[in-house]
Amino acid sequence: MYGTRATDYSVLRALMAPADAAKAHKDKAVSAEQQHSTGDAMKTPKSKEQVTAPPVCTLSYIHPEPDSPWLTYLAQVDRVLPHLGHLARWGETLKRPKRALIVDVPIEMDDGSVRHFEGYRVQHNLSRGPGKGGVRYHPNVTLEEVMALSAWMTIKNAAVGLPYGGAKGGIRVTPSELSRKELERLTRRYTSEIGIIIGPQQDIPAPDVNTNGQIMAWMMDTYSMNVGATATGVVTGKPIQLGGSLGRVKATGRGVFVTGSEAIRRLGLDVKSLRIAVQGFGNVGGTAAELFAQAGAKIVAVQDHTGTIIHEQGLDVAALLRHVSSHGGVAGFSGAQKADDEAFWDVRCDVLIPAALEGQVTAERARKTTAKLILEGANGPTLPGADDVCASRGILVVPDVICNAGGVTVSYFEWVQDFSSFFWDEDDINARLDKILGNALARIWDTADQLKISLRTAAFVVACERVLQAREERGLYP
Repeated sequence: MYGTRATDYSVLRALMAPADAAKAHKDKAVSAEQQHSTGDAMKTPKSKEQVTAPPVCTLSYIHPEPDSPWLTYLAQVDRVLPHLGHLARWGETLKRPKRALIVDVPIEMDDGSVRHFEGYRVQHNLSRGPGKGGVRYHPNVTLEEVMALSAWMTIKNAAVGLPYGGAKGGIRVTPSELSRKELERLTRRYTSEIGIIIGPQQDIPAPDVNTNGQIMAWMMDTYSMNVGATATGVVTGKPIQLGGSLGRVKATGRGVFVTGSEAIRRLGLDVKSLRIAVQGFGNVGGTAAELFAQAGAKIVAVQDHTGTIIHEQGLDVAALLRHVSSHGGVAGFSGAQKADDEAFWDVRCDVLIPAALEGQVTAERARKTTAKLILEGANGPTLPGADDVCASRGILVVPDVICNAGGVTVSYFEWVQDFSSFFWDEDDINARLDKILGNALARIWDTADQLKISLRTAAFVVACERVLQAREERGLYP
């Protein structure tokens, strides 16, 4: 059920014709799948990945549903274990978080009442350095989701080569229902509750869904007051005036553009001929859309929490960004046609950028899309079953653990700058970011070619080798 076939990148180049040849794409994808079934190693290399049984969660404190984030992560790990050699004996380390903290976050509301919120901070693995990962404010946050996100941060940081482990946090809240003062009280109380496990050398939070530089400023100030000294390095994604880094706000979206552009180059394509659909239009999706539009691509569809808009000839991305800044979403934008949300997945496109929440690319949607390249701007947007469909249809997926790693990479730059109190200009930051992500993708791409596996599994192989090698060399204490 969870096996993945290798992707033949030479076949992909032929498949990646303009989107108006959608029927030809489908016919060629079927042909490629038939060639694979007959073992034509010259055209479609036979994958060494093994079909595995559905993953089993052995933890007693969560009960994940099928296709849940944690089971999705476990399935990804199971695909990697056959490629890890002697390090596979440490495989169970990857399937258990090191530490999971659940906190009660009571605050006094503006009307004098007291409300309680659930908060979490999970440290998945710290073998390679302090924990690193964002904090999200969302009504659907759960312990299991935060566990999965922390695990993906372990993989992401290791895949890129950053000296961090993986962590993640969140509060189960609808932030739009709180006043600014209530949001500040919530943030400060949460920071105080998780303060026992965070710190510049222990675990460094950052912005995520519905959190921003102001939230990070409150977190930094609260932690600093509690320890009796200014600790700018306790969080990243801060305002510039408080030790933040230039380039951080757009870093994740820029990373999607950088890795996507490199994938497009390796496939022998011209970005100016491509049609792109973007799900999510915040810092990640909006920035990626802006950069691809500037490079000459057509952004033909955008979906966010307010709705879906389509323009066959290409959206005016600059105008759409101004509209979203003023109105809070893409709904009501006059320069496009409104569409049903599910119609987003039927739009003719060459490239799909899921940059919203996890679990959006299902097997059914993977069968419908005309895209031949998926750039994962969100964390965990593609379900394991959809990965299988993408592989069988010849759709190349650049996985989240490398594609959206721009944010954590510039967070690393911010952390380094805070420790040295010496700050770089934005051109320097972007150049360093482009080099790190380019080198990381090259290593992953070469691993995929060598082992005849997907880019996602290759990224996990590279990352898990680094994590488990560190675990083995450190040993067990006591």
